[in-house]
Amino acid sequence: MSGVEQAGLALLHRLDPERAHDLAFRLLRAGLVPLPGPVTSARLRTRLAGLDLPNPVGLAAGFDKNARALAPLSRAGFGFIEAGAVTPLPQDGNPRPRLFRLSEDRAIINRFGFNNDGMQTIGARLARRPREAVIGLNLGANKDSADRMDDFAQVLRHCGESLDFATVNVSSPNTERLRDLQGKEALAHLLNGVFEARDGLSHPLPVFLKIAPDLDDSDLTDIAGVAIESGIDGIIATNTTLSRKGLQSGHRDESGGLSGAPLFRRSTRILARLSQLTEGRLPLIGVGGISSPEDAYTKICAGASAVQLYSALIYRGLSLAADIARGLDHLLERDGFANVAEAVASRREDWA
Repeated sequence: MSGVEQAGLALLHRLDPERAHDLAFRLLRAGLVPLPGPVTSARLRTRLAGLDLPNPVGLAAGFDKNARALAPLSRAGFGFIEAGAVTPLPQDGNPRPRLFRLSEDRAIINRFGFNNDGMQTIGARLARRPREAVIGLNLGANKDSADRMDDFAQVLRHCGESLDFATVNVSSPNTERLRDLQGKEALAHLLNGVFEARDGLSHPLPVFLKIAPDLDDSDLTDIAGVAIESGIDGIIATNTTLSRKGLQSGHRDESGGLSGAPLFRRSTRILARLSQLTEGRLPLIGVGGISSPEDAYTKICAGASAVQLYSALIYRGLSLAADIARGLDHLLERDGFANVAEAVASRREDWA
């Protein structure tokens, strides 16, 4: 992290977290944030569900909810970018304050509630996206929808032509009863609707499923079975957690989803177990608490073919993406791996 970035983060951390995020976006879009450009190598180049990634370090959904900064983010060192979550209709989300820094824990709690500009506005932005980047969209459902399952398909039908991948998000804790859609029968029905929408697109589109970390082994077994039977292209493990175990911050009792460093061990165990259950039959994307090259490498060795960041950017800055990609390249070289695929699940038994 440069001195300028460090000073900028210190200034942003004096502001309300949501105001700081909005200001950071303005600076990014204005070209005032240094960007390294693409980060890649023969070791880092990754094939994920038919997608060719320059490196396996992605930006998780939630950072650019409304697809407002795709061009600069595509030059920030990420191998792929996920915008959203997006719902059919615009919605304000939950009342403020709804984003909290837990600095002592290197974590955040959010209860945004799928605040976004809606698929019409966001779809228009996606149509102008940078074509050299790999860009996907997190699909969501409106809080007051009469048919939440159809909401996911609606968003995909409207935005799908501009996407490289899509993610079905049934794991946010901030929309009441959304996680009920992770159940075996409900999930199978929802995915069928999404696949029908995908079949109407003019190009092949990988569809991923994002799951919660607060699942027991029976739940994971059901999800793995549905994922394989349905033909889903990959699983993102995991979203935020409702657990507050071991937190020190005064904000620890705020409602919402917890992300950041405290989620690392829990999400990595879920990832490794899914890797066992799916037996390498579909790729996994590891998310939760990654803040260093070593963290990303651990996720890959536990079973992930790629990883995603979000919360650590609040504490380490946008340069973290490129730093992790470069550091990951070094770790792969150190351990004699010619590419990321060779390292996937190489130490899974340490976690499963």
